[in-house]
Amino acid sequence: MADPSSYRPKPGQIPDSPGVYKFRDEHRRVIYVGKAKSLRQRLANYFQDLSGLHPRTRTMVTTAASVEWTVVATEVEALQLEYSWIKEFDPRFNVKYRDDKSYPYLAVTLNEEFPRVQVMRGAKKKGVRYFGPYGHAWAIRETVDLMLRVFPVRTCSAGVFKNAARTGRPCLLGYIGKCSAPCVGRVTPEEHRELADDFCDFMAGRTGTYIRRLEKDMMAAAEEMEYERAARLRDDVEALKRAMEKSAVVLADATDADLIAVAEDELEAAVQIFHVRGGRVRGQRGWVTDKVENVDTSGLVEHALQQLYGEESGDAVPKEVLVPALPADPAAVSQWLADRRGSLVSLRIPQRGDKKDLMVTVQRNAQQALGLHKTKRASDLTTRSRALEEIAGALDLDTAPLRIECFDISHLQGDDVVASMVVFEDGLARKGEYRRFQIKGFEGQDDVRSMHEVISRRFRRYLQEKERTGEWEETPAPTGPVPAVPGEGDGDPRAADESREDDGRPKRFAYPPQLLVVDGGQPQVAAAKRALDELGIDDIAVCGLAKRLEEVWLPDDDDPVVLPRSSEGLYLLQRVRDEAHRFAITYQRAKRAKRIRASPLDAVPGLGDTRKQALIKHFGSVKKLRQATIEEICEVPGIGRRTAESVAVALAAAAPAAPAVNTATGEIMEEDDGGSTT
Repeated sequence: MADPSSYRPKPGQIPDSPGVYKFRDEHRRVIYVGKAKSLRQRLANYFQDLSGLHPRTRTMVTTAASVEWTVVATEVEALQLEYSWIKEFDPRFNVKYRDDKSYPYLAVTLNEEFPRVQVMRGAKKKGVRYFGPYGHAWAIRETVDLMLRVFPVRTCSAGVFKNAARTGRPCLLGYIGKCSAPCVGRVTPEEHRELADDFCDFMAGRTGTYIRRLEKDMMAAAEEMEYERAARLRDDVEALKRAMEKSAVVLADATDADLIAVAEDELEAAVQIFHVRGGRVRGQRGWVTDKVENVDTSGLVEHALQQLYGEESGDAVPKEVLVPALPADPAAVSQWLADRRGSLVSLRIPQRGDKKDLMVTVQRNAQQALGLHKTKRASDLTTRSRALEEIAGALDLDTAPLRIECFDISHLQGDDVVASMVVFEDGLARKGEYRRFQIKGFEGQDDVRSMHEVISRRFRRYLQEKERTGEWEETPAPTGPVPAVPGEGDGDPRAADESREDDGRPKRFAYPPQLLVVDGGQPQVAAAKRALDELGIDDIAVCGLAKRLEEVWLPDDDDPVVLPRSSEGLYLLQRVRDEAHRFAITYQRAKRAKRIRASPLDAVPGLGDTRKQALIKHFGSVKKLRQATIEEICEVPGIGRRTAESVAVALAAAAPAAPAVNTATGEIMEEDDGGSTT
């Protein structure tokens, strides 16, 4: 526990101006980000007598080891910078709302030549028009199914679209009139885009125009005695009305607004948002968070606004935002929202009328969400705490192991040997910090030696980070300087760039665990402990969990620690071990599949995936490419004569000596597109 006075800035160092500040822990990790109108006044609040601080604030300042700040010109800039840093550093003591689910949106891909209507989740993409979010994907599909009668926009995938264009036959929706079939040229790209624009206009709330137009066409068709066409138009009108009925009218004046309500207690808070467009509820979503910082309702509202609109712009930010309490600086927040929308945004508390009544409904939803969340997680929080305490007691640890790392080795009869590292913090998986390794120090099957190599590589990197950031005063490893290890964490696309500055971002192996778990028994545990001893690391506990009897092995102990089968601590260790095994075997299978799918073209030096695909696309198969002359290969864009000669040599060397024959039928088995036999 750090003493805040040890890193308190000297009097006069802190400027009396707006800015954003960061608290860091002893590992230089950013643990809290805040903003202030006056940095001097705000930071002074953290360096008072500890007994006068809120318990959460006291925990934060005693966990921190330093504080730094950045001065900005305005409070709006401070708000934007605070949001950016919270997203970037993921500080543990900041309130961070997490969606209780990945909400589906109705999306129209206007960035394509033939826009497609589909269900989308996750991060929003540029050039795509979104409507929602919806509570369920089936609600989107029901709405789209009704609207395709009037707006027959493409809904098929790229593969189905290309196949229909190649064969000249549309899919089923094209035959039943629920798709205009642009794939076979029934409509031009311009006509199809007009349909997509009309679809978007209707979803955006401009519904009266289309219904009136259809009703007018229906009456005209009836007067001209085109009764079949009139009946079809009548059904189209009914379909649009049913689609409109799926979102109830709540505000008669066709208001575009977001209503935000908060339900909270001492430990947690739930936020509910109703998205109202054209007076109708077009979407609903909710967040739940632990109150890890001392924050009131206005602070929760401000964090919710940052989370909700931090990545949005234009019409995604509504003209009106209704909240239960205004942020501490409503003018700055309103200006920030207006900057994101590009026009004025009203941020206020509803006082009377329909909007006040609807806010009561949103508040009721927030209360129910918090109650449901506490019902689901109350036992969860208690169980995780008990599990960590049981592990600490069984392994004779000084404190509960808040960070646990587990390692596992996977291979197939000695081939494609890989290892995994999974991380659990506070009893929950931190998948963003998982890592995987290829065993490079030797060939063949040796789990003990593999475990020693992986542990050595992981903690060499930890010591390198520690030495680079100057966290020690003397070299802890008795064997001298820590050597660089090439290929660390190979194959992991999430690996961080080692050249980045020390700015608090999570790095690959920057933080040590309190407990290191290996999948295995006494030999694997001994190998892990030996690796740590060789690096001079003596403050990390090590244990192993053997699958056979689920025994916990400790270094230098001849007898295992046997936890009761009903122990929550044993259950947590099993979850950690099983997750490491899953992650390792997934990587090992992916490597094996990649090796099996290897093509003769892989042997050509300097030939990347793009040019490989160009060759296969040009000739149709590896077999036809093998039969081509060097001059014919040179005709492929991007292929020079030297590369063509290398391709011809590689394919000749990989050519089968004789055709494969089915011994049962005598049939000669032809090569497929990948160059193998079928």
